[in-house]
Amino acid sequence: MTDNFWRIFTDGGSRGNPGPSACSFIIYDLRNKIIHQQGFYIGIGTNNNAEYLGVLHAYKHLLSQENIPPKLQFFLDSELVVKQLSGIYKIKDPNLQSIAFKIKNFQEGYSVSYHHIPRSKNSAADLLVNQTLDGQ
Repeated sequence: MTDNFWRIFTDGGSRGNPGPSACSFIIYDLRNKIIHQQGFYIGIGTNNNAEYLGVLHAYKHLLSQENIPPKLQFFLDSELVVKQLSGIYKIKDPNLQSIAFKIKNFQEGYSVSYHHIPRSKNSAADLLVNQTLDGQ
């Protein structure tokens, strides 16, 4: 079924940039039901690193599941990361290149799209990042 897809909202943040960092993802099914959500404390890092790790952790979770739909739509409030993962901008930072390489390997076999959204439309993933940071 080509209309079967999941929407994945990811976020990352750093308090200090670099500073204490966390990332999160929330996966929604076709009916807008949350399938899974999770936040990760990732130590000292930058905002961009945290944003990338949010996507990477989402993929790691997805690939541990059964019956993943063929189409995945990612939504991020980082325009830079969306444009880099979409191939519009080059990734110059070697660490981010390494993470992007892992992401590209995970997405093989799926129809994947990355979408930039305003921060206000990513409030649930943002809240999860902040809750994760507050818990440290």
